[in-house]
Amino acid sequence: MVTSVYVTSPEGHTGKSSVALGLVESFVRRVTRVGVFRPITRGDSDRDPVLELLISHDAVDLDYEDCVGVSYEDVHADPDAALATIVHRYHEVADRCEAVVIVGSDYTDVAGPTELAFNARVAANLGSAVVLVVSAVDRDPADVRQMVDVSAAELGAAHARLVAVVANRAAPERLDPIRAAFTDLDVPAWVMPDVPLLAAPSVRDLMGAVDGSLATGDSELLDREAEELIVGGMTMEHILERLSDGAVVIVPGDRSEVILALVAAHAAENFPSLAGLILNGGFEPSEQTTRLVDGLRQKLPIITTSYGTFETASRAARTPGLLSTGSQRKLDLARSTFEQAVDAEALMDAVNVPRSEVVTPLMFEHTLLERARAGAKHVVLPEGEDDRILRAASTLLAREVAAITLLGDESVIRARASELGLDIAAATVLSPTDADLRERFAATYTSLREHKGMTVERAREIVTDVSYFGTMMVYEGLADGMVSGARHTTAHTIKPSFETIKTLPDVSIVSSVFFMCLTDRVLVYGDCAVNPDPDAGQLADIAISSAATAAQFGVEPRIAMLSYSTGESGSGADVDKVREATAEVRRRRPDLVVEGPIQYDAAVDPTTASTKMPDSEVAGRATVLIFPDLNTGNNTYKAVQRSAGAVAVGPVLQGLRKPVNDLSRGALVQDIVNTVAITAIQAEGGAE
Repeated sequence: MVTSVYVTSPEGHTGKSSVALGLVESFVRRVTRVGVFRPITRGDSDRDPVLELLISHDAVDLDYEDCVGVSYEDVHADPDAALATIVHRYHEVADRCEAVVIVGSDYTDVAGPTELAFNARVAANLGSAVVLVVSAVDRDPADVRQMVDVSAAELGAAHARLVAVVANRAAPERLDPIRAAFTDLDVPAWVMPDVPLLAAPSVRDLMGAVDGSLATGDSELLDREAEELIVGGMTMEHILERLSDGAVVIVPGDRSEVILALVAAHAAENFPSLAGLILNGGFEPSEQTTRLVDGLRQKLPIITTSYGTFETASRAARTPGLLSTGSQRKLDLARSTFEQAVDAEALMDAVNVPRSEVVTPLMFEHTLLERARAGAKHVVLPEGEDDRILRAASTLLAREVAAITLLGDESVIRARASELGLDIAAATVLSPTDADLRERFAATYTSLREHKGMTVERAREIVTDVSYFGTMMVYEGLADGMVSGARHTTAHTIKPSFETIKTLPDVSIVSSVFFMCLTDRVLVYGDCAVNPDPDAGQLADIAISSAATAAQFGVEPRIAMLSYSTGESGSGADVDKVREATAEVRRRRPDLVVEGPIQYDAAVDPTTASTKMPDSEVAGRATVLIFPDLNTGNNTYKAVQRSAGAVAVGPVLQGLRKPVNDLSRGALVQDIVNTVAITAIQAEGGAE
């Protein structure tokens, strides 16, 4: 049976889109197919931004048109007919999903009480559990509670089933008093704080509102939030006094001296980083001004509009700040606010969402983040001047996955993060040429490599390389793990760890695994990234290390030692190597369940296994697949990734005393986030 949750409010501007996003992500942890539905939308040509946001989520595999019920006009013309259409279209979505998040109307059309009553009717007819979201803006706890009581009565009159309440946008000092006002409610209730950034429009939103166009600057920076609007109608000195981080300044396009001063202030380290300029009045900057602006080489978006100052300011001030897929910082903040304020597991229990035995890629990723968050580890990212690293760091910090240190020039890193609209204030930024640490690391590295003829003078040069500097931080206990490789080769990333951190006892080599997230399960592939042609003893090491990694991440290890032959059917040096490695694993670790040599199909397909190895504990059920060499492993993981649509998480290095992990140079932001989470989890269980 499909589980559905109807998110509704008694008024507009409650921030229920943040709650809806949090619900989608909560569902992802329990079910495999999540849907979204919007019963009522505006009938104009603009697509609904809340629905756009939700269907863009990786867990939702639906088209926009599938997820729309009716328009406000349809409800006005014939409410009963509109309701019938909503029910029909909802069931078309529900038939394709295990859980559906339904987002009620936005109070942009009819009076509040009437609209809530209609939402209640819809929820009752869809058989949906209702999560009520009320605003706590400018309300004391008694007023918030009264709003909940009145709304609950309205829902009850329509036979809608209320299962939870969220009071949103509460002032910090009112969080606890509002919670206290909810103690005797019959359903669980949570209070989310007011986060002004979530209500801030983007520079792109403002550009649309004033019918503007981008005159100069980086279009990618248009998605930065406008945290303040400043009308530059005063002298240059007074405008500069009022600047703040994330501000958008509206100034007439013919005031060249102010434009130049603002761009220069944005470039200066001792002035705030602006989000954009809007030049009004239809004036284009003079040729000389444009040349000077271009010469400063700033990426600050500068927008021109034909409207006068009053109209431009009015339109900008009225622009709503909606969650959008363009603003990573805002989405991260919305997610983290929900995660910290709402007990997602209790909410899922209240909605009565059963847990699936299937493990999807998104379930696995969510589990990684949750486990890393609980461990509170510290990870160093040496490539701090890469935009992908900065975006990943912003997400990791916002969601409290790990403490982060970035390596690089602090002024450059923080300036670029500000340009991108990212919040990395909580990150530590260190220069790899820091004098004190360089001396400390050089001394340590010299003592570790003295037998190789290392000198302090030479070590001083070596440890300023970001890979060595980051690795030495891990070695010295200044960080729990390191993730690098977005700009560097695998060898450059992991060589320092071989020289300093070294391997665990009873492990002869460092190896790697990929977590292969299929549609219904997670398999562990090793070694697909490090060792070209391991011998039998090394192959046994890889199998034992891979089993330990699998167990650490919740995958029950059933090891298949892969070959082109199954059982005793083949012979030759390659098969014999796998046979010998299997025997070695059994000798060293009799507690592990291992089979080999075995072909891939017999390892993972129960039907094939019943023919080729009917009495095996592993055949048809293997979870850890060990390839005989790098050529086979690397090609297989890529073939499965591309042909079967699997999500490959890794490579995850194993066998080191402390975790160091390598990224692909084509790594996406989410790949970096996942790898940092994995590194943090490894650090939790990877004591020497």
